[in-house]
Amino acid sequence: MATTFPRQHARTHRFTLGSPRSFTVAPDGTRVAFLRTRSGSDRAHLLWVRDVAGGEERIAADPEALLGGAAEELSPEERARRERSREGTAGVVGYATDTSLRMAAFALSGRLFTADLSGAADPNGGKAVELPVPTPVVDPRPSPDGRHVAYVAAGALRVVAATGEDDRALAEPGAGTVTWGLAEFIAAEEMSRTRGHWWSPDSDRLLVARVDDAPVRRWTIADPANPQEEATRVAYPAAGTENAEVTLYLLGLDGSRTQVAWDRERYPYLARVHWSQAGPPLLLVQSRDQREAAYLSVDTATGATSVTLTERDAIWLELFGGVPAWAPDGSLVRIADEAGAAAEAGEAGEGGETPGAPGSPGARVLMAGARRLTTSALHVRAVLDIGERDILFSASEGDGARSDEAEADTASGPAARSAPGDIGVYRVPLDGGEAVRIADEETPHLASAVRGGGTLVLSTAVPSRPGTRVVLLREADSAPLGTVASYAETPVLATAPRLLHAGKRRIPTAVVLPTGYRESDGPLPVLMDPYGGPHGQRVVAAHNAHLTAQWFADQGFAVVTADGRGTPGHSPGWEKAVSRRLASVTLDDQVEALHALAEDFPLDLSRVGIRGWSYGGYLAALAVLRRPDVFHAAVAGAPVTDWRLYDTHYTERYCGTPQNDPEVYAGSSLITDEGLSLVDADSPHRPMMIIHGIADDNVVVAHALRLSSALLAAGRAHEVLPLSGVTHMASGPEVAENLLLLQVDFLKRSLGVAG
Repeated sequence: MATTFPRQHARTHRFTLGSPRSFTVAPDGTRVAFLRTRSGSDRAHLLWVRDVAGGEERIAADPEALLGGAAEELSPEERARRERSREGTAGVVGYATDTSLRMAAFALSGRLFTADLSGAADPNGGKAVELPVPTPVVDPRPSPDGRHVAYVAAGALRVVAATGEDDRALAEPGAGTVTWGLAEFIAAEEMSRTRGHWWSPDSDRLLVARVDDAPVRRWTIADPANPQEEATRVAYPAAGTENAEVTLYLLGLDGSRTQVAWDRERYPYLARVHWSQAGPPLLLVQSRDQREAAYLSVDTATGATSVTLTERDAIWLELFGGVPAWAPDGSLVRIADEAGAAAEAGEAGEGGETPGAPGSPGARVLMAGARRLTTSALHVRAVLDIGERDILFSASEGDGARSDEAEADTASGPAARSAPGDIGVYRVPLDGGEAVRIADEETPHLASAVRGGGTLVLSTAVPSRPGTRVVLLREADSAPLGTVASYAETPVLATAPRLLHAGKRRIPTAVVLPTGYRESDGPLPVLMDPYGGPHGQRVVAAHNAHLTAQWFADQGFAVVTADGRGTPGHSPGWEKAVSRRLASVTLDDQVEALHALAEDFPLDLSRVGIRGWSYGGYLAALAVLRRPDVFHAAVAGAPVTDWRLYDTHYTERYCGTPQNDPEVYAGSSLITDEGLSLVDADSPHRPMMIIHGIADDNVVVAHALRLSSALLAAGRAHEVLPLSGVTHMASGPEVAENLLLLQVDFLKRSLGVAG
């Protein structure tokens, strides 16, 4: 039987299996550790080590050998950790190393293993050994000197010698609601802080988060398909309700314990922790409304903190990867949003405040102390590494670089990097100078990198080629040192997305037409395929990102993906335009992009469907309920339908609280206690398919059920597809394959598409 795209897409975990990932480079640049599965359909990752000079690769840890062929068993804590990080594969899905990259630690089936990363190849699948410790183990991390491993088991933070001896608890929960050393739900889900313990550079103590979720409301998640199973009680901090109590302690290997003190009433969110040889422990803490943040230095002798910098913003302060951190010269490295003239003049500096900028595009810049290292030509995304003399970071083209092209931009788009979706890797000197782009091949592209000891690992995807290319470069002169092979499968179809800016707002957009489409074929029914909300960029310069759109296009649609206001990668003002008006802004931009593209592409505006998942599901349902004059059918996957039922850190950033801003929630939600929200009772009824995983603990199934009840009460026909045992990821091969088939069938029926 021939392989179909839906089957291959599901079996290969969206073509990610077999592709190398999670790179770590030795500080002397001689070795690189990474994860990769054996093939493009094997879901179990192995830990590999590559010798840079000779190019030889060896397996450092093989889960099949270590488990003796037994199936992997996941503890509830590990399942939750993987759900928060959207990890849907198996085997060694994460690891941590000592500073010298001689030893790695990882958990497998709740057991603790270490692997030798410096020795010769072993025919039995590496020199990984199991340490006899209490299970189930979560998030093991070696000390920088490699002599100990810290890990979490049964809510306790424990330490064991790398030899397997002297296992002991440094902190135990003492109550069922307490954990030590793990990130709380809200940090892992919304702050991208997935860790809860950090070693000191001297390997003699740790900073450890203590989380008590007793104040958090309990929700029940049950599996109606298996009524004999007990329901699960989860602590879910819904908007306007209590969060977990998070405190921080210095725990010494000698048994000492010191609490780290800061104004937790003013700054309840522990957003970032950094500890390196370059300075004292550094914390980034946020106010509940996320309009104020403080960078705190920790006195390791007393636990007292001092304020290094305070930031304020009239809308909100964004969090970024890789910062804050100390540079080797002691300056504070951070990414800052600057507004208008202040950004161009470089007025904000260390010790100052970042001004809010309602209505201003502003600039997102890289700072080292009072030095502004980048201009508005670059929209800084994350810091990748801080070296002795420079900083490695990722960035998109900023509004400053785009403005000169605004008048010339057309449906075909300007050349090279001026097309949307480009994310590059750059290097900028710490003492000032121009940021230099690091590129191995064509632009625009989607790139990331890690480095160490003069060796740089650059991963690049481009629109014209499937998959990701990983090359090793000598950083001094970009000389090639080899390519890390990918075992990912080649897709059974190819795509050539048109990346462009649409409409007066120059909305980043991708358009995909059926393979072999000719103008004589006539106008095409349209499928809008957005995420369209915060933290979700869909228009990227990478081939595989548009494969599903191509498959839908080949079923007879023109597929449009639009990253309207609120999505990342454009400017601070673009992202913050959704503040207190999520629904209206994100929906307006989908309509604008659609109508602007209809002037240049063969779009049949009398047959427009929309599909999406999570925020995209919310946007799809919103579209047919509030703009049925534009949208004629919707597939709403795992939609947030009532923002009162979503979590604190995300929802309150955009909507305030239900107590103080009830009108914002009424205007942004699809439903209220009275029924459908802001829907004209006389408006046309459009077909809607609602899909939701029953086991979803992020966007709980109550969202879909309440929307269905409101639609029923309003007399609006709709379809509901409940997914038993499925979480927010919906990544199982059978589920993923059939979801595509069922969606296209629904859209064809609803829009009258033949075939």
